[in-house]
Amino acid sequence: MIKLLRVDYRLVHGQVAISWSRHIGADCILVANDEVAKDEMRQSMLRLSKPQGMKLVIKSIEDSVNKMFIVVNNIQDVERLAKEIPELNYVNLGVLPANENTKALSKAINVTSEDVKTLKKLLAKNIEIDIQQVPTEAITHVDEKLLES
Repeated sequence: MIKLLRVDYRLVHGQVAISWSRHIGADCILVANDEVAKDEMRQSMLRLSKPQGMKLVIKSIEDSVNKMFIVVNNIQDVERLAKEIPELNYVNLGVLPANENTKALSKAINVTSEDVKTLKKLLAKNIEIDIQQVPTEAITHVDEKLLES
């Protein structure tokens, strides 16, 4: 069973490795990312970021499984996973950086027009989407109104 699917461009770092994994009781983090799955240097850096005793698995999107805390670094990978995992019904948005092509949904979530289209598709599939950087922070629910603002 998937405990949590989080979007965070940093993948594994303090919030994911410590706060979230403890909060949800995960014993394994799955990084689902095609580029990282091919890059030994990035894999080594991510392994240094995980807590001792926590299993870290790095797979391509295609090879990802559904029994772990899955972390992806973009919204489009969520859509790809949702196509392969029909049971997926919840996504946590953690951190997506700002750039000249994004708009802010919150202090830590910045999305492109492509991201907004994808989020709307996910909402249409009855997938609940929340923004919450750490488990102790208030939850902001993502809905059509927020995406249009």
